[in-house]
Amino acid sequence: MNNTLLDIRDLYVNAEGQEILKGLNLKINKGEVHIVMGPNGAGKSTLAHSILNNPTYEKENGEIIFEEEDITDSKTDEIARKGIFMSFQLPEEIPGVSVTNFLKYARNKMTGKPVRLMPFKEEIRGYMEQLDINPSNMERNLNVGFSGGEKKKNEILQMLVLNPKLAILDETDSGLDVDAIRTVSKGIQMYKNDENAVLIITHNAKILENLKVDYVHILVDGKIVKTGTEELAGQIEKEGYGKYKLE
Repeated sequence: MNNTLLDIRDLYVNAEGQEILKGLNLKINKGEVHIVMGPNGAGKSTLAHSILNNPTYEKENGEIIFEEEDITDSKTDEIARKGIFMSFQLPEEIPGVSVTNFLKYARNKMTGKPVRLMPFKEEIRGYMEQLDINPSNMERNLNVGFSGGEKKKNEILQMLVLNPKLAILDETDSGLDVDAIRTVSKGIQMYKNDENAVLIITHNAKILENLKVDYVHILVDGKIVKTGTEELAGQIEKEGYGKYKLE
């Protein structure tokens, strides 16, 4: 039985006429947590958006295989329905749509099944309590007037409600204080099991303090130049990326 969830092979990606990813390879198995770290401009967010086939990013070569199916050129909504979730660095505000209604719509689109409102609200409320989110946020417009920390917690709430096969967290820990990072880590632990996987894209190793991580990848100039364990992230915190930068 193949345990591979995501397999990225020799991926080259351009954006606005500039080559950003330059032959990137990455394999993620079920049950694993992967961290991608790298300096600004290395291609970390490009990697995340390319997996979801954001049209801003043009694939020049390579394949993205998800559960043994080639999704390289699949539409973004199709990829999401197959079980890939992505949290955004800057979550969107959606006036006029409550948190509950957004999550209800998203669950329906993911599963294709009707959502019974009252049990669904109880499920959301339970997650909110564990993530230290005020339950009154259920009726607020999505992310409108939310603090940065509230928006990031709301992304984790979405992940738990949708329960994807692969969760991609793009700079979810950016700008958060220690307590908020701890809550985000708790949400990841709540989500994580032997049948799904997590890909965390980050600048620093703070989020690792409360997570068990399987692999840390260093992404520099569009390529993964080093893969290791949590110790590699600690090394980067102390020494920076200087010795990994390409000539």
